[in-house]
Amino acid sequence: MLNRPLLSSAIAAALLAAAACAHAQGKPLDDAALSDTWGQALLDLTNTSQGGYDFSRLTFNADIALSMNLKGILMGTKGGTSDIDIPTLNFGRSDTTEAARTVAITNPYFEWVYTGTAGSADRQVVGMRLGFGGIAGDVGLLMNTVSGSLSINTPGGTISGTGSQMTSLNGTALSSLGGVTAGTSDGASRDFFLSVLKNAVAFPTSNPALGAPATAQAGFWLNWTDRLNAIAGPTPPNVPKIGP
Repeated sequence: MLNRPLLSSAIAAALLAAAACAHAQGKPLDDAALSDTWGQALLDLTNTSQGGYDFSRLTFNADIALSMNLKGILMGTKGGTSDIDIPTLNFGRSDTTEAARTVAITNPYFEWVYTGTAGSADRQVVGMRLGFGGIAGDVGLLMNTVSGSLSINTPGGTISGTGSQMTSLNGTALSSLGGVTAGTSDGASRDFFLSVLKNAVAFPTSNPALGAPATAQAGFWLNWTDRLNAIAGPTPPNVPKIGP
């Protein structure tokens, strides 16, 4: 069973492993070629302040193709009920096309939240979130309960909700969905994040085109509302792809 911050660690390890597979052979460039070349650092650290909190975000400027399965995700369990109860989370599916076997992730990031004055005794960590600048592909997602903000397009219309330990969206049981296709012809889904916090925090927007996300509440909180189309159950199978 994968529990509490171990999910972030597992995804982080998978992202780093996937990034480690990417390589390129260096080649000399003349002055003309160099003048036409633009580069960006792999890691980008930004610090912002908002609503009495300080935020430090570490972004991996990388494009990653991810094929991975996670099982038995329970987070924030108290009295037998969890903030997040997701028995199955599959990145990719193996029952359709070769392209569907991986999910494209861009610019994954970690963001820490602080209160108090830097360098003083009252400085403390309030929590953190793990997010993606973009995610595109089929994600098998069997959900029992979710604390967070979700919006998913279905053949019958958009179902959405924001709250703690939700089991349904507009009367549609979360467990009846087989997953989501993230991204549309307009581009990738742009607002996924998972946070763990001591108290409620309004995070800065990750994408100005979307505006600010719903305030993340204390405990574990999942935000995903952009460009999602439901996959009718059951959750599609996924045999993780290894190699190119």
